[in-house]
Formats: sequence, C-alpha cells, structure tokens
Amino acid sequence: MRPFLAVAVSILGLSLASCQGVNVEDLSTFGDSAASVENLSDAEFYATDELITMGKTQFKERNYGKSYSFFKRAVEVFPKDPAAWLGFAASADHVGRFDTADRAYRVLSTMIGRRPEYYNNVGYSYLLRGNLPKARHYFLKAYEIDPSNEITANNLELMRNSVAFAKRGYRG
Repeated sequence: MRPFLAVAVSILGLSLASCQGVNVEDLSTFGDSAASVENLSDAEFYATDELITMGKTQFKERNYGKSYSFFKRAVEVFPKDPAAWLGFAASADHVGRFDTADRAYRVLSTMIGRRPEYYNNVGYSYLLRGNLPKARHYFLKAYEIDPSNEITANNLELMRNSVAFAKRGYRG
C-alpha cells in the first residue's frame, strides 16, 4: 500500500507544481476562490413577500415612513415586482416625495401601465398634490377599464367632495 501512496503523493505534487499562479491556500473546497465562501453573516435574506407584507402592514396602519422604507428595500431586492413598486409609489406619495413617486410610476407604466390599479394610484397621487384635473383624468381612465371597481368609485366620489367643498389650484 505504501508504494501506491508514494506514487499518489508524487503525482499530486507534480500536478500542483505544474499549476502556475495558483496558491493552494486561495482555493475553497469547491475549487473556486476562497472569497466565494467567505462569511456572509451580514447578508440579508428576505422571503419572497416578507418586505411587501411588512410594507403593506405599515401602510394600513398609516405608518407611511416605515412603509416607504420597507417598499424601498423591496424594489431594490425585487426590481421586477409590480406590488413592490405600487407600494413604494403610494408610500412616497403619502410622505410627500412626489419626485420619487413619479419615478416609481414611470417604472410601473412599463409593467402594468394599462391597469386600473395603476391609474387609480397615479390619480390619487395627483389628488394628494392638489392637481384635481389630472387626478380626475386618471380616475376616469381606471373607471373606463373597470366600472365596477370600488376603489375607482370611491376615488371619483372623493373627487366630487373635494370639488364641492374646497377650491384647490395646481401647485406643482
């Protein structure tokens, strides 16, 4: 058995000696670089819907700053998820970050741009800004797509009440 071990060691030694520029200490047990198996204990893991669920919960409780933070992280982790972008845009609207909301709505327009949820949210954004003509325009687009949508009906009713009780001008 010893001659076999000596042959194996000599073959292994020759094969390692023939590798130029490779330091054995820089390899992991999987054959790739040691850096590929570094400690990643500070990396964050999120279940598929954890951030969105937490964002929705905070939004429903009217903690818009917290929902904004959760949805912001959600769009970073899941950039192709329309629910993350809708929550991010709505949260941005409620904390007065209309520039951020506009950016989110531009992203959403390529994902779900012809859906009532999109038009309702954009309309509500303009309602919060005080731009009632634009808000009405988007609410009517949502209504044309789905006349039975309760959210659209509520938003149009909100528009009627806003026009009846307060005069607002477009501010930006």
